[in-house]
Amino acid sequence: MNVLVLLAIILFFLMAWVGGKKGIKSFSALFINFLIVIATVLVMNDPDAHPVLLTIVACGLISATSLFFINEINNKTVLAFFASIVTIVALLFFIILLTEQSMIQGFGEEESESLTIFSVHIGLNFVQIAASVIIMSTIGAILDTAISITSPMREIHDQNPDISRKDLFLAGIRIGRDILGTSTNTLFFAFFGGYMGLIIWFKDLDYSIGDIVNAKVFSDEMITILISGTGVAAVIPIAAAMSAYYLTRKKVRED
Repeated sequence: MNVLVLLAIILFFLMAWVGGKKGIKSFSALFINFLIVIATVLVMNDPDAHPVLLTIVACGLISATSLFFINEINNKTVLAFFASIVTIVALLFFIILLTEQSMIQGFGEEESESLTIFSVHIGLNFVQIAASVIIMSTIGAILDTAISITSPMREIHDQNPDISRKDLFLAGIRIGRDILGTSTNTLFFAFFGGYMGLIIWFKDLDYSIGDIVNAKVFSDEMITILISGTGVAAVIPIAAAMSAYYLTRKKVRED
């Protein structure tokens, strides 16, 4: 049996055992999101396609699948969805500008040797593709943080319906502070875990610190991590503000 199939089966049974019906839904959502990404890449291969616009649409579908399919449609998932989309749109101009200025698009010289047999004239805008990669890499962390804010804020409001909008917002910010450190560390060590071989290779080739920092393949990943961390930090006040406004709106009207 193929190792990937075996690991997928193990993951499915563990998620079903631990999460029950919701665990099965989570596994299904993972598969659906994988199909969405593959479909986006295939459509993006068309020279007339707009990679960034396609990625925004794909992020919307991924967000809807991850939130609504697993946790159903309710105020906490709807708030997390809109907070995630607002954050991505707010970061969009910054991502495109940074991608153009840093020139991280395309392949680094470390990868060029394996590409010499292929034609590089493929008619695609690699600046937009690089921006699309960053956006797609960011959405997962933003979604996770957004639902981690909106869900406990709804619970706080349910347990204390008379809480003021300001106090509820500040409670969301305090929750976000606890999440922020672990989320950014997860992003950082995910990079070093996935690129440990590359870092060892840099050392074997006697790369200096300056060479490593300025290597395109390294800078690309570090910029992705930093923007993802920025998105995680930005979505906390956005999700907290949206949740505080929505959950206390009836009370404000009655007053």
